[in-house]
Amino acid sequence: MVEKEYNEKEIIGRCIMGDRKAQTLLYKKHSPKMFGICMRYAKNNTDAEDILQEGFIKVFRYLNDYRGDGSFEGWMRRIMITTSLNFYKKKNLLKNDIDLDRLKINLSSSPEAISNMTMDELLTLIQKLPTGYRTVFNLNTIEGYTHQEISELLNISINTSKSQLSRAKSSLKSKLAKLLAVESELLELATSA
Repeated sequence: MVEKEYNEKEIIGRCIMGDRKAQTLLYKKHSPKMFGICMRYAKNNTDAEDILQEGFIKVFRYLNDYRGDGSFEGWMRRIMITTSLNFYKKKNLLKNDIDLDRLKINLSSSPEAISNMTMDELLTLIQKLPTGYRTVFNLNTIEGYTHQEISELLNISINTSKSQLSRAKSSLKSKLAKLLAVESELLELATSA
C-alpha cells in the first residue's frame, strides 16, 4: 500500500488534529534544519538536542496559533531561537561572561587548518564563545536581529548587546589568528625539512 504524499498545509492540519503520523512527518522534515539552529545557540550536542525537543513540543502545542503569515519554517525558527534563549536563561547563563583568556582552542596539526576549515569547525569556534557573546553573535550576525531587538529579547541594554557582539567578533578573530599562526609555523617546518 502506497501512502499518499501530503503538502505542508495538510500535514499541519493533521498535526493539529493530533495525528501522530503527521507529527512524525513534520518532525522528520524540519528537525535537521532546526537542529542546526539549535546548535548555533547551544554549548554542545546534548543541549542542542534538548532544545530541539523542547522546541518541537512548543511547535506542536502552539500549531493552532500559526496563521500562515510568512513561512512555516520561519515561524518554527523563531520558536527554536526563543527556546534556545530560554534554555540558557533558566540556567542563568546568558549574562555570565567567561574570561576569554581561559578559553582553550583545539588546534589542528594539519598545515591547512584554516583553509580547510569546515562549517562544523567554525560552529565549534562559535560554540566555545561565552554564552552571552555567542547568543548576541548568532542573533545579530546570523539571524539579522538589530541591537534593539536583541536588547528586548535578552533583557539587556543596547550597549551591552553591542559590547557582547564586539567581544564575540574580537574573540573569533583572535582564535582564527592563532590558527593562522600555527598553520604558517607548520608550513615553515614542512618546507624547511
